[in-house]
Order: sequence, then structure tokens, then C-alpha cells
Amino acid sequence: MEEEWKKKNGGESSDKEILYSQAIKAGKRIYYLDVKKNRKDEMFLAITESKKVISGEGDDSQVSFEKHKIFLYREDFEKFLNGLQQSINFIQEQQGVYTAPQKENKEANMLQNTDTAEKADNESPALEDGEIKIDIDF
Repeated sequence: MEEEWKKKNGGESSDKEILYSQAIKAGKRIYYLDVKKNRKDEMFLAITESKKVISGEGDDSQVSFEKHKIFLYREDFEKFLNGLQQSINFIQEQQGVYTAPQKENKEANMLQNTDTAEKADNESPALEDGEIKIDIDF
């Protein structure tokens, strides 16, 4: 039935309804945060982890990508953020706060400097105890 829908509507339904997208590069992984609309015209967040996998060696090597998806709906945002924050706090209590190696810190500083003008208008108060603040507006 889904195949029929794809044929009638000219392709993938998931890529057609992307309203906003953000890619986060992290080593061999890329995390995609896509805001989409379902058939009821309700927005949701599709989180995709894409990991580059190389099999074989030399000229025989083949590149492929493993993908894992999570669909997060508006009614679950608060619960998800609370659970995520508690999980991150647990990791930080057990292993300390992660500090990126020098190379990544330089890249982060370069990105931070380019975004400074944009952030000046949206400045928020300092966060305490490793708290993560994520604003999602609909």
C-alpha cells in the first residue's frame, strides 16, 4: 500500500515534507534533525543517525551508510528532553564532563565566532550543572 502511495505522489513521502533540517557532523557519524509534517498536518521531529561504514580494503573497499531513525512527536518533547537531560547528567556524574580534543575545539571556536552576531540578539542566561536548553517552537 505504501508503494502505491509513493507511485501516485512521485517518490518518498518522508523527504517531501521536510520543513526544517539541521545536520550535526560528529566524526564518522552525521545526525540529521528534520522537522516534518504528517498526513494530519502535525509537525514532528525525525532524528537520523547516519554512520559511514567501509568494508573491505584497498581497491575492493566499499562505502555504505548505516541509518537509524527516531520519530519524536510534540506531545513527547518534554518527557524526551527530561529523560535526555537525566541521562546526560548521569554520564557526567560517572565520567565527568567531556572535553573535545584540540582539533575539535578549534573548529567549535571558529563556528562560535561566526555565530556570535546571530546569538547576540538571542542571548540567554548561563546554564547551571551541565544543563542542556533546547527551544523547539511550533
